[in-house]
Amino acid sequence: MNQFRKQCLDGARRIVVKVGSNVLTAENGLNLKSIRSISAQICGLLADGLEVILVSSGAMASGIRKVGLSRRPDEIPRRQAVAAVGQAGLIMAYEKAFATHKKKVAQILLINEDLANRQRYLNARNTLNTLLAWQIVPIINENDTVMTEEIQFGDNDMLAASITLLMDADILINLTDIDGLFNKNPRTHNDAVLLPVVTRIDKQIEKIASGIPGALGRGGMQSKIKAAKRLNTAGVPMIIANGLKAGMLKKLFAGKDHGTFFIPRSEKLASRKRWIGFNLKPQGAVVIDDGAVAAILRRGKSLLSSGIVEVEGEFSVGAAVEFCNAAGEVLGIGLVNYSAADIRKIKGLKSNQIEKRLGTKPFDEVIHRDNLVITNDPER
Repeated sequence: MNQFRKQCLDGARRIVVKVGSNVLTAENGLNLKSIRSISAQICGLLADGLEVILVSSGAMASGIRKVGLSRRPDEIPRRQAVAAVGQAGLIMAYEKAFATHKKKVAQILLINEDLANRQRYLNARNTLNTLLAWQIVPIINENDTVMTEEIQFGDNDMLAASITLLMDADILINLTDIDGLFNKNPRTHNDAVLLPVVTRIDKQIEKIASGIPGALGRGGMQSKIKAAKRLNTAGVPMIIANGLKAGMLKKLFAGKDHGTFFIPRSEKLASRKRWIGFNLKPQGAVVIDDGAVAAILRRGKSLLSSGIVEVEGEFSVGAAVEFCNAAGEVLGIGLVNYSAADIRKIKGLKSNQIEKRLGTKPFDEVIHRDNLVITNDPER
């Protein structure tokens, strides 16, 4: 086993477990055997002193079976209605499974907007911390009943990554219906080889990822790689493993070398930077020159007006804005000290020239390094 992986698992005290739809559903509805097995394994981890947060798919899939449909509906109102039907059965199945081990569960339904708003973000964290203190297992799902394209996480892989960062968890265990990330699609290539460790998520790894969603869920391997990249950037590891194999959680924490382990960057992002970097929806973008790219990525500097060459979109002071290099690659996001209109006026100017152009200079920096998060470094 990779030594760093062993250290991460041995040292984990708070974990997030994400279980996909294909693990939780059978031909005629919920896979109750799988739900009972995962619940029992989580209770075993709790008995060992770990805190566990469960992010569970399955509501849509369960609802599809209950309503008698052959596939997920295309229309949003029908999908929302199916999710409402399925969620009740899903949480009831978990409640019964955990009750056999004398453990209580709590249902938490979220949309992206809940974590984009700072106060609601903190409220969610406080509620989850209270549940963990009470030794109640939070079971989280996206609130499909009210979600729209603009406010959804996209899939539960991204939701699980967001919860991992929200709760400062030590690792995300992503349970799916295949053994991990392979060098090619194992469903169509018999010679596909499992990648036990990924040290860096680059374009080659992203290309390898299947990108084809399962029959019941929204996310495929591509969404899991996207979630891993988000976590690794923030300094948190992730494992993709096969949740249909008996006792997988137990095996992972016993040191068995299953799945694919994604090694994170060495330094962890602070909580507030995690919120800025991975929960806020960008309101616009600025294109910066090579000098500014080097200053931000290599020397940890703030973004100054002198390094800005172009402004995209309209936004106000305090908005979340992406910054991109000349090739159009998004490098990160930050909270701006100036509006889009004012940045257009001062782009390319030195900081000591701002007051002359605007009549005022509340800040030297367009984005201060304390409010700036690097989410992508093309050279690393």
